[in-house]
Amino acid sequence: MERWKRIDETAGWRDILRREPEALRGALTPERVASRTLPAGGGLSYSYAAMDVDDGTIALLASAAAELGLVGQYRALASGEVMNVGEGRMVLHHLARGTPCGPVVKDGRDYRAFYEGERTRAAAFAAKVRSGELRGSTGKRFERAVQIGIGGSDLGPRALYLALERWAAERGELALRASFISNVDPDDANGVLSGCDQETSLFVLVSKSGTTQETLANEALVRAWLGRKPGVDASRHIVAVTSETSPLARNDGYLDSFYIDDYIGGRYSATSAVGAVVLSLSLGPDAFKALLDGAADADRLALEPDPTRNAALLDAMLGVYERNALGRPSVAVLPYSQALSRFPAHLQQLDMESNGKRVDRYGRPVAIPSGPTVFGEPGTNGQHSFYQLLHQGTDVVPLQFIGFRKNQSGFDPEFQGSTARRKLNANLAAQIVAFACGKDDGNPNKAFPGGRPSTLLVGDELDPGALGALLAHYENKVMFQGFAWNLNSFDQEGVQLGKKLTSAVLADGGPADPALAAYARLLGAL
Repeated sequence: MERWKRIDETAGWRDILRREPEALRGALTPERVASRTLPAGGGLSYSYAAMDVDDGTIALLASAAAELGLVGQYRALASGEVMNVGEGRMVLHHLARGTPCGPVVKDGRDYRAFYEGERTRAAAFAAKVRSGELRGSTGKRFERAVQIGIGGSDLGPRALYLALERWAAERGELALRASFISNVDPDDANGVLSGCDQETSLFVLVSKSGTTQETLANEALVRAWLGRKPGVDASRHIVAVTSETSPLARNDGYLDSFYIDDYIGGRYSATSAVGAVVLSLSLGPDAFKALLDGAADADRLALEPDPTRNAALLDAMLGVYERNALGRPSVAVLPYSQALSRFPAHLQQLDMESNGKRVDRYGRPVAIPSGPTVFGEPGTNGQHSFYQLLHQGTDVVPLQFIGFRKNQSGFDPEFQGSTARRKLNANLAAQIVAFACGKDDGNPNKAFPGGRPSTLLVGDELDPGALGALLAHYENKVMFQGFAWNLNSFDQEGVQLGKKLTSAVLADGGPADPALAAYARLLGAL
């Protein structure tokens, strides 16, 4: 008998499909807001009061989650069972920040100890750089850390750095500013390098395989740029984050090397050495450790079997309901925090690379739609951009708001009777209610239908603990949804075909495919 099944194969699925979305106008009472808010870890709370589901629907979704054994599958994953079935690998990103289900030992290696050991090595290295004990090849202190990587080696660490850059600066902890080079477009690298100095820049090269084409091309560009400054030795300005078996490992061409393995996928790697080196250098080792603690807190809460006490599981099941019962193909992530400007971009990869699958864990075509399209932008900027469609467009798009009660920075003078923070959060509160309840008007152009559901993740301040919990919340949400759809959320075959065709274009003689050759010529690649 097959071990896994998907949500549409559960006993209550037909009953779930019969449920109509709950009318939100008139339903949003203070009592509902209070009763539909639960802890999400790291000081965050998760509110689902503005979701268009009644208690009966929530009970059916909870029953389906239990029948599918979603929390049990999480326990199996965190305990080291092979859950990346396509590649035959364990999935161990939770162990980079704790042991939610105990230690995992394979072939004599305790993986929690391995990940913690690499974090400790990164912390010690960062402390030497930040104190000035370790300097560049001309004797000057390092002032900037530049991460070279793409995909999961860029999006997560970049989003986390930007989220805490102001927080660290306000506390005098921002010892090195960080920059990121990802795109193989040389204008990206040259734009970053134009603001750097060869003598004071430290580069963090991240490639698990050590063969990532875009990353190695950018490394070559950086090495050539470093070589333009007399007296600069590139090997004393670059560290590698890679696997122990890659060509970059223990290479004399690098100042130091830090290690990751195949059991942590790129989009789940920000809490591993992929994020540890650059974030410890810039924000400080203590801030990075606090981020891990926040993530571990959210991971522990995700073990709760009752969805109404498990924010990540409930968020996942509500999303499955919106996607599969109500047929809503998109989700908007809307942080009312400029510091989270790149967080939606990270979630795009996390969600769409994990659950953008058309076959299940048995290789069968999926019978129901899988992962949604994810997009977003910080408020209030988004209000003056795409909220028109969200309010009055023909599609209902579920919304995921993120907000904080306090600023990261201290300067916030009053204007017209209130601070900017108060104005920001007033906008957020107004949008939640406006989307849910709408507005009647005799002029159809000014009428708002309402019934646009949303959730809210809210905390006091965007600090490392809250950020870690926020990251883990979404990682666990995506994991639970993948289990509910019976997907392998931990491989990414969809990125491989383009890589192979690119290699064919660049090979001697060019590609054999005439269409590929024609486009390559049109673009000047041949």
